[in-house]
Amino acid sequence: SRFDALTSGPEKLWGLGNIARALGLSVDTTRKLAARPDVPIYQPDGRRYFAVRAELNAWLRRKPGGGRRLSA
Repeated sequence: SRFDALTSGPEKLWGLGNIARALGLSVDTTRKLAARPDVPIYQPDGRRYFAVRAELNAWLRRKPGGGRRLSA
């Protein structure tokens, strides 16, 4: 379940594929989200993406229609 995914797994999610799976979105949609300044998906070296699970969950709760939680 999505709740189980919140309480298990690594706190940092590396790579767009892993972030997209956690969000339940496509890689293309996740890449578009990563370009927005309000979305906590980072690309510090300009190449590899990462996100912090707790930050993504907080962002999901804040956005309109929020309450969605990350999946595994």
